Amino acid sequence: MANSADEIVALSALQHWIYCPRQCGLIHLEQAFEDNVHTARGQAVHHLVDTPGYEIKSGVRVERALPVWCDRLNLIGKADLVEFHPDDSVYPVEFKHGAKRQKLHDDIQLAAQAICLEEMLNRPVPKGAIFHATSHRRREVSITPELKQLVEETANAIRAMLASGKLPPPVNDARCRECSLKEICQPEALAERGRLERLREELFSAAG
Repeated sequence: MANSADEIVALSALQHWIYCPRQCGLIHLEQAFEDNVHTARGQAVHHLVDTPGYEIKSGVRVERALPVWCDRLNLIGKADLVEFHPDDSVYPVEFKHGAKRQKLHDDIQLAAQAICLEEMLNRPVPKGAIFHATSHRRREVSITPELKQLVEETANAIRAMLASGKLPPPVNDARCRECSLKEICQPEALAERGRLERLREELFSAAG
């Protein structure tokens, strides 16, 4: 049996885990996925950068759909867009639908891309950006040591989940309203079942 530390983690799994560990488990452990309006919008945005290729703009080489990996952390994925500037700086850009606002689950995916590019190219990648399609604006993200540490910790948590074969519990909060896996996950039903089990335990404890 392979060591769980050798399990390759997709960059998209990092984003899913930070948004909701159970969502990550449903997708990457049970291979479950359903589309909704949010995933459809995301797919439409990514069609802009899904075809591999490059172009030169004002001296900047722009690579689209660039495969990236990190052997040290066993990460693999694809960067939507990477800019290679004349001063040798490297700048990844992740495309997301929605308005310009900070979301940690987007930032960790960008940070993971930066870690991969640093290992592949042997040069620092201190910054990147999230391109928000609705507002057509970039939000620059500093790839801090704390963000890099979160990438490593999250990858390890995902490996532990995959090795255990157990789904994380549902969160049953505002995140569920936008999740395409809500019907599969059934967070309200599971939360109610958990509540009834706790009440039953308290009842028997009081009776004893």
